[in-house]
Amino acid sequence: MPRALPGSARFWTYASGVAELAVAAAVAHPATRRAGGRAAAALFVAVLPANAKMAVDWRHRRPTKRAIAYGRVPLQAPLIWWALRVAGADTACRRAR
Repeated sequence: MPRALPGSARFWTYASGVAELAVAAAVAHPATRRAGGRAAAALFVAVLPANAKMAVDWRHRRPTKRAIAYGRVPLQAPLIWWALRVAGADTACRRAR
């Protein structure tokens, strides 16, 4: 976790896990899918600095761990795109009804 965040890294790790579960539940339910998609996009943007820090911190680890850490950073872009599509797709589905 970036050191700029107040509190312990463990707190932020657990908090982001709870947020991921809440966002997943919101995306899964049709009534909250649009808001869930927007929340998912915001969450993916919010965890980007932590993933970038992890990539920097793990640059001297074994190749497998480095690949995991480095791979997380560029994967944020398609995750954000997907979340925004989910938010917009819900709107389009409601219009079609």
